[in-house]
Amino acid sequence: MEKRLSEKERSRFLRGAIFLMATSAIGPAFLTQTASFTETYLASFAFAILLSLLIDIGVQMNIWRVISVSGKRGQEIANNLLPGLGYVIAGLILFGGFAFNIANIGGAALGLNVLFNLPLSVGGLIAAALTIGLFLVKRFGPIMDRVMQICGVVMLVMVGFVMVRTSPPYQEALIKAFVPDDALALLLPIVTIVGGTVGGYISFAGGHRLIDAGITGKENVHFVGRAASLGIVTTIIMRTFLFLAVLGVVSAGFSLDASNPAATAFLVVLGDTGYYMFGLVLFVAAISSVIGCAYTSISFLRSFHPLFSKYNSVFIAGFIAISASIFLTIGQPVTLLIVAGALNGLILPIVLTTILIASRKKEIVGDYHHPTPLLVFGVVTVLVTGVAGYIALEGIATLWTSS
Repeated sequence: MEKRLSEKERSRFLRGAIFLMATSAIGPAFLTQTASFTETYLASFAFAILLSLLIDIGVQMNIWRVISVSGKRGQEIANNLLPGLGYVIAGLILFGGFAFNIANIGGAALGLNVLFNLPLSVGGLIAAALTIGLFLVKRFGPIMDRVMQICGVVMLVMVGFVMVRTSPPYQEALIKAFVPDDALALLLPIVTIVGGTVGGYISFAGGHRLIDAGITGKENVHFVGRAASLGIVTTIIMRTFLFLAVLGVVSAGFSLDASNPAATAFLVVLGDTGYYMFGLVLFVAAISSVIGCAYTSISFLRSFHPLFSKYNSVFIAGFIAISASIFLTIGQPVTLLIVAGALNGLILPIVLTTILIASRKKEIVGDYHHPTPLLVFGVVTVLVTGVAGYIALEGIATLWTSS
């Protein structure tokens, strides 16, 4: 159902959707992946960031527009397209969501370890308790939106400050963004960071939030496109800031701490103060990602049975509790953060293909005409991510088995 919004309401929901998507992507996996890959590939990693930006645009603009125009969540679209497909998509999303949320809990635990020297198990329990508490509050939506906005601003300001202080080689990074040393070697990083920014549940985070707010139909399609674009830009700015901050550090001859790689940039620039600042950034990133991951993953169940909608907050809390329990038994957060992103990257071609086919089905989108350039862009994105994901499978397996 279409919904007319005042400018104030539009602005509020726009910010909410943007930061839900962006902060879901800017999690501990994002920080760890960016730092680790920057140390390995140096300025050439800029090429992976640039290509991921193009892929992100192809994914988000297609998914957000189609689900908004149809007024249906991703799993509903899939089931309308092919009965039973929605259950498969939901299963894949939940699988990737669990992998990511386990890693998010681990990231929060790492952050609290930096701040207060707490054991990872204790930090994980605290993170789970805080986020579960949020979702058990009545009408948690507006509170969630505000928390996500605050988290996003805190991360951007802190990482941007550190980037400036490290004095990275801007010119070299710009050149390597177009002419990397070995483009083929960057396939695994590309699949991993794409999975960390638009893979799995993340690509649906903002779109599903707008559907829950009733912002659907053709009349809102441009508004939705704007929200998707700004969410992507916010995410890329954060990744670029962190990439340049770490590049400045490794270019100066410093090595990253393998157990907490992103922290090194803060430590080198600001000493102990910077290290504690990083702990705060990591914790904020993790908490916001736990919230976004749990909210969006469970949204894929809401159309399957009335109980999922009626007790939505309870199921979200349960999702977080199970994630925390699994983390406490696995206990390898850094490796898990990287592997989780890669898994979500492998899911991406499947869900995007479903959306692209649905964009041409009148029984799903009505008389809405999905722009052909976006469709073509989406098809290219599916092919690129599918091939890259297949090639990168061996690297993903190596990451896991070598931990």
